Amino acid sequence: MGQKIHPTGFRMGIIEPWASRWFCRKEDFAKSLLQDRRVREHVLKEYGSAGIPRIEVERTPDAVNVVIYTARPGVLVGRKGVKIDQLKAELQVIVELTVHLTIHEIKRPELSSGLVAEAVADQLIRRMAFRRAVKKAVQTSIQAGALGIKVEINGRLGGAEMARTLTEREGRVPLSTIQANVEYGTAAAKTTYGIVGVKVWIYKGDIDRGQKVNHRTVSGVAGRADRGGPRRRRRRSSGPR
Repeated sequence: MGQKIHPTGFRMGIIEPWASRWFCRKEDFAKSLLQDRRVREHVLKEYGSAGIPRIEVERTPDAVNVVIYTARPGVLVGRKGVKIDQLKAELQVIVELTVHLTIHEIKRPELSSGLVAEAVADQLIRRMAFRRAVKKAVQTSIQAGALGIKVEINGRLGGAEMARTLTEREGRVPLSTIQANVEYGTAAAKTTYGIVGVKVWIYKGDIDRGQKVNHRTVSGVAGRADRGGPRRRRRRSSGPR
């Protein structure tokens, strides 16, 4: 069952940092957790076109810092910062505290699994051939510097009566290696035949022991290069066991 674990949850706290970082009393935990969820849902609903794969929430006793990673910061900020002020006011109503916004631009969206999954889903909605859409996403990520990528789509592909799964892979995606920086993202394409699910795994390299992925500075391949290659077969001793 190892292949069914969520890659991010598998590495959480080891090389993957938490997306929500705060501490509160036991009686306030449920309220704060629900507010974090509402903040993410509101940002993705109102500003989903900005290409937002990750939202982090940091809390202090009197303020909340929301960190938004976006591929198109201009859509989020707006002309003369009008939209960013509007978003800040909307989030203050949700969290009932002072809100500080931090925007980080994703320089290479081809290496963000969430954005790649959204791109494939958007192409499926626009009725592009599903094999062409998947292969294009794989080739683009590899050319951008990814060490490995795996794309899987599931649903009524091409309008078929029975749902099926298509998987395209290039390079290595070591899902069982905790030190491997494997980014995982999903998206859903609502087509006329039904919903087609899109899953993307992108391998960016290994993280040194004791270190964690820094999403604010890492926009591409991180850590040391993969130590791949053919494995040597272990010789069996010819003597008696």
